[in-house]
Formats: sequence, C-alpha cells, structure tokens
Amino acid sequence: MANGEWRMANGEWRIESPFRDPPAYQARGSDPLAEQIDWYLSPEHRADIEHGCPNTGFAGDVRRLDPAGHARYAQGLAANLDRFAQIAQAPGLQEGERRARAIALFSEMAGALLLSRADADPALADEILDSARTDVHSRTGAA
Repeated sequence: MANGEWRMANGEWRIESPFRDPPAYQARGSDPLAEQIDWYLSPEHRADIEHGCPNTGFAGDVRRLDPAGHARYAQGLAANLDRFAQIAQAPGLQEGERRARAIALFSEMAGALLLSRADADPALADEILDSARTDVHSRTGAA
C-alpha cells in the first residue's frame, strides 16, 4: 500500500499504515527508505489528502476526539512508527535507537507535510517538501 488511510475493520475505523513493508521494495531491488521519503514528501502525497497519511490528516484534531478515538489514533501512530522503524534501519543500531531514529525522521517528514499542505503559496509549499526531503536523505544516506 502506498498510502495510509482510515479503513473499517470489525466495526471500527482504523488507521492503515502509509508505509509499505520492506520486502515489497526489496523485491523490486530498490531502497525502501529512499522510496518512502520520496513518496511521503512529494507534491502528489501532499495533494492526496483523502488517501494520504492519516497521521498528518488528523494530528490537529486528535485532542478533540473522545478517549476511544484518541486511543485508536495513538495505536495507529504507534503501528506506523513500528513499520517505519523497520524501513529506517541503519547498521549497528539497537532496537531502541532504531525506534528513536524513526520517530525523529517521521516527525520531520510529518511536520513538513503539514506545513506544505497549510501553505497557500505553491512555491513555498514545494520548497518545504524539497528542503525536508533533501535533509532526510542526507541524514539517512538513503539513495
């Protein structure tokens, strides 16, 4: 799945991860982290609000949800971070370090996507995505 979205499962809405499993990329011989960075910080993802990352789509409203909704969002965010931690692996990192790295990277990516979506100036919106994409690539070494 390229995009994250809310899906009904067992009578509840659940967040589907915006991140594909690494084997899907590796089967094509590509770098899963580089592809996720490029997709997540793309103008196409920015424009696809209905099927894009649910974490950024609902981040500003989570505090207004009832406790059950808030808990579901938190579960979805944790699952997305777990999946991204699998993709954002780096040699020599322990599990806790890998998770911390994934949280920091995802936070930058989600923040850039949010700011880019909020800006009415198309040039600045693109600059936000481009700057974050370049920074995340340089910090991860993703090709």
